[in-house]
Order: sequence, then C-alpha cells, then structure tokens
Amino acid sequence: MNKTGRLAVLGSINADHILNLTSFPRPGETVIGKQYQIAFGGKGANQAVAAGRSGADIAFIACVGDDDIGQRIRQQLAEDHIDIAPVEVIAGESTGVALIFVNDEGENSIAIHAGANAALSPALVEKQRKIVENADALLMQLESPLESVLAAAKIARQHQTKVILNPAPAMPLPDELLALVDMITPNETEAEILTGVAVASDEDAARAASVLHDKGIHSVLITLGSRGVWLSEAGKGERISGFKVQAVDTIAAGDTFNGALMTALLEGKPLPQAVRFAHAAAAIAVTRSGAQPSVPWREETDRFLQQQE
Repeated sequence: MNKTGRLAVLGSINADHILNLTSFPRPGETVIGKQYQIAFGGKGANQAVAAGRSGADIAFIACVGDDDIGQRIRQQLAEDHIDIAPVEVIAGESTGVALIFVNDEGENSIAIHAGANAALSPALVEKQRKIVENADALLMQLESPLESVLAAAKIARQHQTKVILNPAPAMPLPDELLALVDMITPNETEAEILTGVAVASDEDAARAASVLHDKGIHSVLITLGSRGVWLSEAGKGERISGFKVQAVDTIAAGDTFNGALMTALLEGKPLPQAVRFAHAAAAIAVTRSGAQPSVPWREETDRFLQQQE
C-alpha cells in the first residue's frame, strides 16, 4: 500500500438512539433510563469517520433515506473529511436506525432497522465500481446486503484493491467471500462463528486464525477487547496489547479500531505499528459516549501515543 493510499469504505449508516440504564430490562420489565441522545452511527459510517478523522483519503459507498436525518448525516460525513459523492439518497426510504441500551458496566445491547441500508444493492455497487477499482483498499462490514459485499469484493480482487472485512455483526460467511478477503478483523464471538473455535486464550486465537488462513486470508486480526489483538500474518501470530483506560461505553470502539488501522496501513506503517495506532484511537473512543461523537481526530491519537512513550 503506497504512501497516500486511497481507501473505499462500503457500509451502513444509522441514526443511533442511545439510552443509559442501570441494567438491561428483562422480558416484560420496564426500566427508567437516563441521558437519552441521538448520535450518528452504523458500522460503515463509524469506520469511515474514524478513517476520515485519522487523515485517510477516503470515499464512502452507502445509502441514506430521503429524510431530514439522512441530510444531516451526509453533511456531517463531509465535515469528517469523507468523499460523500457515492452516498446515495434512497427515495421513499428512511435512514437506518439503531436502538441502543448502555448499562452501568459500559456494555451495550443493540437492535437495528436497516431502512435505506437494505437498498445498497449489487446494482448500486456496480454503479460505484470506479471508486472500488481506483482504491488501494476496500473496507467492509456486514450491515449491508451480503450479495453486495461479495460483488464489491469481486471488483476489488480484479483490480488489485486489498479487501479488508470486519465480519460484524456476527454471522456465518460463504467460503466464496472469505477467499476474496486479504485481511479480516473479527472479535472473539465473530471468530468463533466463522471458525468453530471458541476464543478464550491466545492459543485459541492462534487456532481460529489458522482456520481463517486456510480459507485464503493472509492477515487475521482477532480483537480481544481489553486484552488487545491477536495478529496473525501467513500463520505467524502474536498478541499486541491495547491501552488501559476507564471505559464509558464501548460503542464504536471496534469501528474506530478498523478505520484508524486502515489509515495507518495506507500511510505505509508496518502492521504491528498500525495496530498500535488503531489501539490508541479505540482507547480514546471508549472514554467517550456515543458512536461517531466518540471517534478521535488525528492529533488526539498522535498525542495519546506520545504520552504512552
């Protein structure tokens, strides 16, 4: 990946409705929440914003509804240094919505309505083909239709664009798609669903990584929450620790990691150094609430890293 590598992100855009609770409600139970807020989210958008604020040269392929919030989100993405020309406005659709509960431990529980995200079809991917062809890397998640993720991966493979997949939310994936992926970034749950290996230790992570390597994936990064990341390239693995911080909520921590990771890689940083940069960005994000409001700008991440030296 060259010095000023161009990034394409394909993914989802949601308006997040966030409510803080002491504990999650049980079925039939009503609990009183506090600190209700609407923030912009969606895995695709969060990762695009993390890349944009980290300084990447980035275009975002996505869909919003033809509603007021869709308009506001497009405007915000542009302010986050993202090329929004490929963000389509879908007539008669509402922008995607996520309903998010956050408990006192900072854990979250999320339900999603796809809305306009469901309109990101293979035909729409084809319409934005040039963006994928001209990118050095394509970053995707699984909140978009699977056939569209596959279509984009095929275009990328034909044009030597590196394919990076954050396989979230967790679901089984066809080998056809995995064979087109150059780098995959699952968390423990996602790694288990893809490999059948429960990831409770570094040894488990190495085993899960080896299953993914066998499916044709060169670089495997299994995120282990506060324990850091298991990084395995062509079968050689090591754990890279994260940074200890006081978490407020973990919303968008993984997304921030992915967006910042891509930025560092496209700047030519070696993978372990890129992971450290991504860890720093994610560490800042968990100390703040919400999805995109928690994503740091480049100078904040650089300053955080300097303080760790």
